[in-house]
Amino acid sequence: MPDDITITIDGVEVKTQPGKMIIQAAMDSGKYIPYLCYYPGMKPYGACRMCVVKAESPGPDGEYRSLPGNPASCTTPVADGMRVTTNSDEIVELRRGIMDLLISEHPHGCLTCHRIELCGPSDICLRHVAVNDRCLTCPKNERCELKDTVRFLEMDMDSSLSYNNRHLPLAVSDPFWEMDMNLCIVCARCVRVCDEVRGDSAITLIERSDKVLIGTSQGTSLLESGCEFCGACIDVCPVGALVERDHKWEKAVKVERTICPHCPVGCQLNLEINSAGRFIRAVPDLNSPSNHGQACFKGKFGLEYVNSGDRLRRPLIRRDGELEEATWEEALDLISTRLAGYTGGNFAMLTSPQSTNEEHYLAQKFARVVMGTNNVDQTSNVQPELVDALENALGYSAATNSIWDLENSGCILVFNSNVTEEHNVVGVPIKKAAKRDTNLIVIDPREVELTRYADVWLRPVPGTELLLLGGVLRSLIDQGLEDLEWLEENCESPSTLRYALHNLDMDQVVEATQVSLDDIAEAARMYGQAESASVVYALDNVANDIRQDCVRALIDLVLVTGNLGKPGSGIFPMRQGANEQGAWDVGCLPGRLPGYRSVNDEDARQMFEETWGITLPSGPGLGVAGAIQGAGDGRIDAMMVIGDSANFTNGKLGDALAALKNLNFLVVQDTFLSQVAEQADGCRVVSD
Repeated sequence: MPDDITITIDGVEVKTQPGKMIIQAAMDSGKYIPYLCYYPGMKPYGACRMCVVKAESPGPDGEYRSLPGNPASCTTPVADGMRVTTNSDEIVELRRGIMDLLISEHPHGCLTCHRIELCGPSDICLRHVAVNDRCLTCPKNERCELKDTVRFLEMDMDSSLSYNNRHLPLAVSDPFWEMDMNLCIVCARCVRVCDEVRGDSAITLIERSDKVLIGTSQGTSLLESGCEFCGACIDVCPVGALVERDHKWEKAVKVERTICPHCPVGCQLNLEINSAGRFIRAVPDLNSPSNHGQACFKGKFGLEYVNSGDRLRRPLIRRDGELEEATWEEALDLISTRLAGYTGGNFAMLTSPQSTNEEHYLAQKFARVVMGTNNVDQTSNVQPELVDALENALGYSAATNSIWDLENSGCILVFNSNVTEEHNVVGVPIKKAAKRDTNLIVIDPREVELTRYADVWLRPVPGTELLLLGGVLRSLIDQGLEDLEWLEENCESPSTLRYALHNLDMDQVVEATQVSLDDIAEAARMYGQAESASVVYALDNVANDIRQDCVRALIDLVLVTGNLGKPGSGIFPMRQGANEQGAWDVGCLPGRLPGYRSVNDEDARQMFEETWGITLPSGPGLGVAGAIQGAGDGRIDAMMVIGDSANFTNGKLGDALAALKNLNFLVVQDTFLSQVAEQADGCRVVSD
């Protein structure tokens, strides 16, 4: 990081870094400069000119010279010794003049009214302001940055410019959001966030001059234009031009921060709650380290189920073949009585991928301490091979770097992973890097969105993925791209790998995979020559018998090139469940104790046995696939299932619903009456 420099803002010395814009340095120091087109994370644009300042920089002779005119602070970089004035009478009047121009094309009857705090939606305006001029009828009321800026500038009611209504029809065909171009101030935030941050370029500015509008960049619909419906354009819009369709007119009275439950990225969301206590909209947290203010269509628009009236609030017990409401005492008595007869290996517990770390920990402890079994797993763990080899080789079963470090990679290899669909926000730094100068290699028989951005797309015949990875490794070694010094210092017996690769027949690789030798060599060259390179993988459509070896080959690729332990490098397994990583960390797995300890680790067993005061059950235990299969063939008689999972019905666990019907006793803990809960034999417990 470059050394700090010192600038002066309104007479106060501020430490900042070279390359920052004046507005960023001011915000870091707690100084507010009004703005409308600027937004953190996007490039300087300078469209609204609301952030104009007076700036002076020292010359070679030490004399201060004013920068020409009144520069926009969002496009003017800081310089050591710079003096900035943000709030003089001259600058304030200039900003008010600029605001007059902006609101000449925006309904502003109430923006400048001193009685707005006393006005209600049904009140008659004493100033006879038109209905469509009133802030109270705008869906962005109380969230409008234009309104806040007008108040900050203390604008008078009188304006020399009258409002010119465009009389444009509302765009309401989209299922998630609505667009009213009569309210647009052409700050282009929505267009820029789609292009610069999301990497999609689905919307753009159309027309010219005073007729500028927002439209699709391709085709006539957002879908044709490549929109991912992430809602980023809505989140950055400073006015009511773009708003969510659901709960459009609802006002929030409080905000609750939470973690999105839909995938493992862990996006932080601010949930807005209305006066009735109902969720009305989700806004990604701009300061979150996991998502940097971004979300996907599931996180932005897929949380409406929390308002569902189908949520169950009382336990259900099956009586005479029907699930009927019961008291908590009845339900808990039934569970404790019936489960007492199924301790040991004929009981299994399956947790939800949405469960918290604490819930996962308690579930595995209940299984081992109370029920005496290692048959515990969480229902998204249908591909344990995803990280088993990773843990054996590197000592931990998780990504080596932050997902946002992908943006700093010189080359990214994506292996059998539909990132933009399953882990959408992970695709953001990948697409941003690819649009800049990072080489992107995609290895996948399918055409996924990232293949559009790829420099090389290797499309092997399904089932030959391992052979192709071997070919890439062989080509990399043949081209002398391995990091010899790093290999000798950090890896055991690299000569064994070289020997195995030397015996690989590249002609057979080409014939079996149907990938040309030139493409294999090009991919190896891109990855091997990069100063830092990353691997992202998910094993989406890789055959079961080669999954483990594919992960080992990817690890070899990382190790051979020394792409571990430095920025912009590493390996990233794309898990399925929202908190699957947490389940691994706290030992909610058949073969693991908390802290990645193996159930066969004698020291770990002794420690937990002394702490819990029991003798731990022996044996590796059954995972989720084994537990479902065991229910089907009679090895498992009783089961407790926490939460629902798509894997019960998507075929990844076979005919799971049919297998569960064979159980003697099934306890389901869930919020809604899922397909699994509907066949609960004993009871169904709902946390209230």
